[in-house]
Amino acid sequence: MRYIKILVLALLYCPISIYGQSTYSNEFFSLGVGAKGLALANTQTAMCTDVTSGYWNPAGLAWVDKNYQLSLMHAEYFAGIAKYDYAAISARIDENQTVGFTLLRFGVDGIPNTTQLIDNQGNINYDKITYFTAADWGILLSYGRTFRQVEGLAMGANVKIVHRRIGDFAGAWGFGLDAGLQYHLKKWSFGLVLKDATSTFNAWSYSLDDATKEAFIATGNALPENGLEYTLPHLNIGAGRDFELGKGFNCMVALDFDMSFDGKRNTLISSKAMNIDPHLGLQFGYKSIVYIRAGLGNFQRESNFDNKQKFTCQINLGVGVGIKDIVTIDYAFCDVGDISAAVYSNIFSLKVAINRFKKNTTEPNQ
Repeated sequence: MRYIKILVLALLYCPISIYGQSTYSNEFFSLGVGAKGLALANTQTAMCTDVTSGYWNPAGLAWVDKNYQLSLMHAEYFAGIAKYDYAAISARIDENQTVGFTLLRFGVDGIPNTTQLIDNQGNINYDKITYFTAADWGILLSYGRTFRQVEGLAMGANVKIVHRRIGDFAGAWGFGLDAGLQYHLKKWSFGLVLKDATSTFNAWSYSLDDATKEAFIATGNALPENGLEYTLPHLNIGAGRDFELGKGFNCMVALDFDMSFDGKRNTLISSKAMNIDPHLGLQFGYKSIVYIRAGLGNFQRESNFDNKQKFTCQINLGVGVGIKDIVTIDYAFCDVGDISAAVYSNIFSLKVAINRFKKNTTEPNQ
């Protein structure tokens, strides 16, 4: 009976939590997108002005300089156990307005359901093992616009739709809103985005068959009940500057501060009221053809065996190659999600820009 209890607990504590209310819900939304942003340690609040702005800061969509942009990325998490996929598209409405659509999926496929592996007499039957998928889906419907009255100012918003599924056992639907601002002044850029501005709520429902219920009861596990899970608002503030180095060379420096208010976390500045997690990004480029990037983030306090604390951080690296201002291929060597114990991954992403589909399409003003 002890063995079956361990198996049931393994099912219950799969990578996607299914219980009650949690301030750490929907964490897959914090993994980051695009090899460029990941290489720069997620310092995109002020500096992102392409299709990935739908994720980082919807206000940045207002500065997309092509009528259409498409971005794709695939990454693997926990040594390939989990798959993380991202796709986004943006479309310019006019010289002031742009809309975007973003799709995220974080999932673990082929999870064994071992609740029926051992019967009441203690007999093991491997034919009773079935498999299921636990996956989080996120959709962002984005809008960004500039203002003729205030040069350099843009605002944006996201409508966030969440669907989480654990096989046939449980599912949840959630909704939320993000709001962002960007302001560009000469070579300087400033950004602010309030994610989950109204809190994002997931309504969970459960559907267990009789055999699974019996396994839960036999091993002393409570049957899950329908409930509400929520994500509290958090604020990202960023600033950055572009530098012209001459002869086609340029440099970009960005600094972001992620602020959360859902209890004390292990960040550089932490308290019960607020946590502040800084990130620093640096990029060198040559004529929009090649880029070299580095990022510094995930500052944490860790204890040694002698209980002495030390500061740790993570360094991300990356490169990018642009082809005729149409196709951009980015690479990042980073730790997806900034998990200290995780192995660094090789991340590739693709961005395609199309200025017009038809000859009579008017190119937006820059």
